[in-house]
Amino acid sequence: MDDTDARHRRPAGSPAAAVVHRLHDRGETLATVESLTGGLLAAAIVEIAGVSSIYRGGLVVYATELKATLAGVPEDLLAARGPVDPDVAAALAEGGRQRCGAVWGLATTGVAGPEPQNDKPVGLVYVAVAGPDGTRVRRLDLDGGRDHIRSAAVIEALRLLAEQVRVVRDGEAVDPAGVGRR
Repeated sequence: MDDTDARHRRPAGSPAAAVVHRLHDRGETLATVESLTGGLLAAAIVEIAGVSSIYRGGLVVYATELKATLAGVPEDLLAARGPVDPDVAAALAEGGRQRCGAVWGLATTGVAGPEPQNDKPVGLVYVAVAGPDGTRVRRLDLDGGRDHIRSAAVIEALRLLAEQVRVVRDGEAVDPAGVGRR
């Protein structure tokens, strides 16, 4: 995958560019499952030239029932906790990974507003990544309007993916400091 210009310089690129290139270099694939970002995460990823070598596809599961039927989130989990929950985020990431046959699954769920949802405040977002060493979820408490919350969720999801891709090195999981097995 080469996105250099005519002078063989790499453009600054998007927040996704570095992690996409790293996955390409490692021969690993990615799938996405989105709720509140509604396709923005996939769009950020596919804007990178050559991404077809790593991006398997994605699901936009805005409706709660689609989180279960398409992404494989357990219905009892959704019924008990609702769609904005760290375990739901983890299940979305793993569901996307499995259903799309990818090494990595990346997911977003949360409340972008303008109103709170089922006692969850506007700006509460969970991003999750599932990979060879399990699943990691990050809670975000974002401020701002709907567009800002959705854009920030995309950036933070990509940041979490980049961190996890760096943590799993040569098939062996290491802690972020590189000291030992997690």
